[in-house]
Amino acid sequence: MLDIKKIRNHFDVVETKLKTRGVSVEKLYEIRELDTKKRELIIETESLKKQRNEVSDAIGLAKRNKEDASAAIAQMQEVSAKIKALDAALAAFDEKVTARLEMIPNLPADDVPVGADEADNVELKRVGEVPSFDFEPQAHWDLGEKLDILDWERGAKVTGSRFLFYKGLGARLERAVYNFMLDEHAKEGYTEMITPYMVNHDSMYGTGQYPKFKEDTFELADSDFVLIPTAEVPLTNYYRDEIIDGAKLPIYFTAMSPSFRSEAGSAGRDTRGLIRLHQFHKVEMVKFAKPEASYQELDKMLENAENILQKLGLAYRVVTLSTGDMGFSAAKTYDLEVWIPAQNTYREISSCSNTEDFQARRAQIRYRDADGKTQLLHTLNGSGLAVGRTVAAILENYQNADGSVTVPEVLRSYLGGVDVIG
Repeated sequence: MLDIKKIRNHFDVVETKLKTRGVSVEKLYEIRELDTKKRELIIETESLKKQRNEVSDAIGLAKRNKEDASAAIAQMQEVSAKIKALDAALAAFDEKVTARLEMIPNLPADDVPVGADEADNVELKRVGEVPSFDFEPQAHWDLGEKLDILDWERGAKVTGSRFLFYKGLGARLERAVYNFMLDEHAKEGYTEMITPYMVNHDSMYGTGQYPKFKEDTFELADSDFVLIPTAEVPLTNYYRDEIIDGAKLPIYFTAMSPSFRSEAGSAGRDTRGLIRLHQFHKVEMVKFAKPEASYQELDKMLENAENILQKLGLAYRVVTLSTGDMGFSAAKTYDLEVWIPAQNTYREISSCSNTEDFQARRAQIRYRDADGKTQLLHTLNGSGLAVGRTVAAILENYQNADGSVTVPEVLRSYLGGVDVIG
């Protein structure tokens, strides 16, 4: 959530930045007007409370002098009634301001490219060689069916569209991929976690999914529980409403978890394959950092995600997302896009974002610095990587003319020495 003081004191800057994220000026004007009225009420309330204290002192003096205090008591009752009414009005204004702030995205960092959508993202680099085949490469869903390692038909029968069964070496490959990722992140200083796969509404609010993006989630009926859309939610909320010793920062967490997404608004997109499922595995990285070090930590997180792709021998590119393509909570995001031969293009496999203090303000995650001062920290999150998409990339990039798939060398020990799926 944005700091209301920033809107109050730097309105023109906030307005200019949020315009690039599609926020209408009218919404900001409304927030400023409500905040102004709220502050006027605060001043009026403070004045009345001062008056009540003075009257109370006068009543006490009159009683000590055995004088008639009935007029002063009547005056105090009148003032108290006014204060009560103003406090109620103040609470209503505070609720209105908060409700509107909850729907406003984060401010983009100064160096984020301005643009309307993904067409305005800026490519930073390409790494690795795109494979060339002397045969027509197959899509991963066809390879998976023919190798009897991915079963879409029975996934749809048992649950519905965008669900599947991994089978045999397919299941082992998926497990190999995320175990490899977790081992690599552990080497990089991340503490491995196993999180709850359900969280409460306060946790969804803390990371910015609620209230704006409820339609994208799976809620459990008649409960406060939500299936997690990403392990970012439980990992970030681990320190919700806590104050961390600044000497312990930065803190790194990683976790593999299933992710559950309704994919609202994605009808007709990626209806086949592992790219866009309602349930998928993802290895997540989360960091808690001091503000002055958070962008250095973002660069390190990007390197951690790149390390996985490089060791798997997969060609990829890195792009900086434009203001119009970034997630709600992000101040800056790098996307990693892996080469998918059957689609002849790069597809997103990881997003690494710095949310600055946006999530920390919502979740009240703070740290105490060396001077004993308490302040909001910065939170970062990134996929390291989306497991299903990694499996898709392996199947397509390592496929052979006979329909078999060569297992990347770094994964073979996780598969008990299997080097070819065929």
